[in-house]
Amino acid sequence: MIYLDNAATTFPKPGSVLERMVETYGRLGVSPGRGGYDLAVEAEELVDGVRRRLAGLLGAPSWERVVFGANATDALNLAIQGLVRPGGRVISSRLEHNSVLRPLHHLRRAGLIDFDLVPFDGQGFLDPEDFAWAVRPETCLVVASHASNVLGTVQPLAEIGRVCAERGLPLLVDAAQSAGLVEIDLAGWRAGAVAFTGHKSLLGPTGVGGLAVSPGLEIGQSRFGGTGIDSDSPVHTPTYPHRLEAGTLNLLGIIGLGAGLDSLAGEGQGNLHRREMALWTRLRDGLAGIKGVRLLCAGDSPNRLAVLTMTLEGWEPSDVGAVLDADFDLAVRVGLHCAPLVHRDLGTWPRGGVRFSLGPFNTDRDIDQAVRAVAALARRKR
Repeated sequence: MIYLDNAATTFPKPGSVLERMVETYGRLGVSPGRGGYDLAVEAEELVDGVRRRLAGLLGAPSWERVVFGANATDALNLAIQGLVRPGGRVISSRLEHNSVLRPLHHLRRAGLIDFDLVPFDGQGFLDPEDFAWAVRPETCLVVASHASNVLGTVQPLAEIGRVCAERGLPLLVDAAQSAGLVEIDLAGWRAGAVAFTGHKSLLGPTGVGGLAVSPGLEIGQSRFGGTGIDSDSPVHTPTYPHRLEAGTLNLLGIIGLGAGLDSLAGEGQGNLHRREMALWTRLRDGLAGIKGVRLLCAGDSPNRLAVLTMTLEGWEPSDVGAVLDADFDLAVRVGLHCAPLVHRDLGTWPRGGVRFSLGPFNTDRDIDQAVRAVAALARRKR
């Protein structure tokens, strides 16, 4: 199989990640921070070591404020619900994934907040000034994705962060797609928090992700339980990182995430990004020459990731995906990609498109086979 669905999750994982998970968890699979014996202390030190490395990768000033959760969606829910106030208003964008849109709609339906969604331009980019224009007296939070999971466009977060900082608004960044590929600078962007996931370009397993929180930003608690500290208190501890963590952590996932960071460091995230973008250009140019193919926001801007979405005249996206899989052994993602407003604005709703997302293990040969396969479909009559 040629796997071209890395925006959903990178696959396969580096062998070193899987080996480290099995070896370390087999030796150290106890509850971190839940005991004073040597193994528990060592497990907690391992967890905190991964926190420190993530803080460095994300430009976070405080490693103690790197909080673990299940994934970026989990982290975004935690942050959004902990930062809004009744009667408040949130600014986000029409590029967002449902991991942002659905919490906002849920809170609006509950009568707690309202929100505004700024548009993206014809090339898939946000204008920071649109965020400035959208600010109202009741605005309490801005949420923006760093990179679109449909278009791959990397947004001007430094400028959006400046707009927010000048108005005293916290900026919550969804870095699910970008973490591990392009620079993230929580402090430099003057952002309040960055949500990340481990199973994409950080090369770790599914089921682990989290939130890096700036000093001074207090996210309200919505989960409560055991932390291994302050056990005699009837209320959950207010100190980070335990403030936003309840119950036993996913130690196996954190071990794998640490191993993924090692693999990433060995490759160099800049090198990975450049290699993937060279493949993206090869794919874009190949598909552009096929009659009936429409490429969505596939311009020459360098501010993008290796994600390319297309439609094929005369074909339903779901049928394209099925034939690519059955006849050509190509794995792609079809539909709305959990970002329905992007497809509405591009005129591809409700059927969506066909997304190719490249990863660290793809080759020129993979790309050439994908182009040949789409060309073969274009020649078929439907």
